[in-house]
Amino acid sequence: MREREKGRTLEQAAASANLRSRKTAAKYEKLGKLPSELNQPRRYRTRQNPFEEDWPTVRAKLEDAPSLEAKALFEWLCEQHSGRYQEGQLRTFQRHVATWRALNQKQVAILEQVHRPGEVLQTDGTWLTKLGVTIQGQPFKHLLIHCVLPYSNWEWGRIAQSESLAALRLGLQSALVKLGHVPKYHRTDNSSAATYWPGAKAQGEHERQYTDDYLLLLEHYGLEPQTTNLDSPHENGDVESLNGGLKRAVEQYLLLRGGRDFESIEAYEGFLFDVMNRRNISRQERLAEELAVMNPLSAAPLATNSQVRVPVTRGSLIRVQKNVYSVPTSLIGRRVTVRIHEWHLDVYYQTNLVDTLPRLIGEKKHHVNYRHVIDSLIRKPGGFRDYRYRDDLFPSLVFRRAWEQLNQWQSPRKADIAYLRILRLAARGIESEVAAALERLLATPERWDETDVEHILQPEPIHVPQLTCGQVHLRQYDQLLLGGRHGA
Repeated sequence: MREREKGRTLEQAAASANLRSRKTAAKYEKLGKLPSELNQPRRYRTRQNPFEEDWPTVRAKLEDAPSLEAKALFEWLCEQHSGRYQEGQLRTFQRHVATWRALNQKQVAILEQVHRPGEVLQTDGTWLTKLGVTIQGQPFKHLLIHCVLPYSNWEWGRIAQSESLAALRLGLQSALVKLGHVPKYHRTDNSSAATYWPGAKAQGEHERQYTDDYLLLLEHYGLEPQTTNLDSPHENGDVESLNGGLKRAVEQYLLLRGGRDFESIEAYEGFLFDVMNRRNISRQERLAEELAVMNPLSAAPLATNSQVRVPVTRGSLIRVQKNVYSVPTSLIGRRVTVRIHEWHLDVYYQTNLVDTLPRLIGEKKHHVNYRHVIDSLIRKPGGFRDYRYRDDLFPSLVFRRAWEQLNQWQSPRKADIAYLRILRLAARGIESEVAAALERLLATPERWDETDVEHILQPEPIHVPQLTCGQVHLRQYDQLLLGGRHGA
């Protein structure tokens, strides 16, 4: 058309447009439209729909169960109509289902929010156990108390065992100390660390109330509480979104590190701090806008541990937060002070640190250290077999296997005594060496007992060479002295 406007003939214009047919060029000139303007969407099928006969049934299933996956529905159709459909038609069926959903199935749209700088800090707990991190070779079950400023996406967090109030306090005040400033609001979901059901729930109450301890925490830092509605995690969408982004980043840095094992919890948490600091570098400009409108942090950090005083029972046990722990028997009948940290308990008698115990999460659990009670069990071996916390007296699987093997060879009392003596060897020596000795003995078909374990543990005697002591003559020293005088 441009060529024709320049005065070219139809044949010349057609050749410039790479059209070989003068008739085709004349058609477009007559219509005054480009070929692309004449294209119409195809409204007919080029082949028969293979699912047309069963589509009403498929549509009814999708309407009744919107979350039903196309693959599961296709497999159900194949079972209902054997031989009618082939495995290679799955992709075609999935396209049909996707088209129907796009035209008929309504979804909830995400409504983007306007974030104001320095207004709110969102906090959420997200599990990191699937990253496969280990501490000294042992699987590490943990979550991250993740804090995010929605305006700048600045983030910080601390690892914990559960979403308890103590963990929430640790994560929140760590983020505030890192910022050095305090926003107006703190928003969480409806976790039991921050909210609870009042007694009126049975009478139709549908709102959770803030716990007193949580409100005291916010009051200390000058924060106002906010929470999401029930079953509405999207209302904390920024921290929920960054949960996934942080996990992906940690996974990549673990791959770059070349290993997932850490020497200690502190070393692993330092690794996480480094990852979050790197992610926060690109957020400094918007973070500065937030800090400019926040109040400076003036409150001193609260203690991250709590403290209780408990009695030691005649079984050398203490009860802390509805869980049972053993302590040295020298404390029986006395009261001890227990400082409860996120990962451990410190047991004090007066001002003396007596022991450090791993902290249990939940209720009605127990941790009995065999080293605390082994001497009592040796004196009363009859109490071992039916001991309430007997399972804690097997430090690892090989110890249980050893006891079961001894049970097959000896009477119950002799088997218990033999095992307790093996356990005493572990308590007085190195547990891993005893475990290795048991592995060695369990691999042999011959019978063995505690004496064989003790024999393996005994080091081979060191061969001391015999030296012949010669007789010393004092005259030789006199000759040396005289010779030195003459030389002078």
